[in-house]
Amino acid sequence: MQLRKQIDSNKLPSHVAIIMDGNGRWARQRGLDRIFGHQQGVNAVREVIETAAELEISFLTLYAFSNENWGRPDEEVAALMGIMIQSLSNETETLLKNNIRLMAIGDMARLADDVRDRLFETIKLTSAGTGLNLIIALSYSSRWEITEAAKKMAISAKKGNLDPDSITETDFENYLCTCGIPDPELLIRTSGELRISNFLLWQVAYAEFYFTETLWPDFGKDEFYNAIIDFQKRERRFGKTSEQVSEK
Repeated sequence: MQLRKQIDSNKLPSHVAIIMDGNGRWARQRGLDRIFGHQQGVNAVREVIETAAELEISFLTLYAFSNENWGRPDEEVAALMGIMIQSLSNETETLLKNNIRLMAIGDMARLADDVRDRLFETIKLTSAGTGLNLIIALSYSSRWEITEAAKKMAISAKKGNLDPDSITETDFENYLCTCGIPDPELLIRTSGELRISNFLLWQVAYAEFYFTETLWPDFGKDEFYNAIIDFQKRERRFGKTSEQVSEK
């Protein structure tokens, strides 16, 4: 509660993105299989979603499964997809109760039919939510997203619907998975790794980064509060000087 009191509700980031890392290490430290770490990580997901909704943050994006993760052992991939289906089934009622809208970004064509169907069903059921927008990055990588956007723009230009000489940053953003979603203001990564692993490369151009040694299964409400408190101490200049920012 003391940490919650330190948060200024007028200076909250509208969009928080999180790279959820450390499930495997959490399990190894306890002599368990990696899958136990992934299962425990679901509890952290639930707590972070509840905290974001409590703080009235508008958008929360969770990096659940990257395109690169498809290269993991088949049994781990299958287990992760099983956890995804189970979580969607178990949490749909909670999402509806808390007015949370589920969205997803990524290469959905690579998902198994049962995973994709359950995901799309939950997205449809929660589409009327007007509270937290919960975005799951699933089968996602930023280079894939940018490449796909470039392909779509090339097709539009070839058809004569887009003039290459007049393309703006806004035009390009309209072809990304995140079209219509504000860029993250805060990017959190757990487990002590200091990289962004092909995640929202375009969108985090001006995000504040927060790295913590905490492994994802141990990341709870207080850790989230600490990240927000740290964010609120930052000066966001967007290329301007401190003097220009203070004049506003």
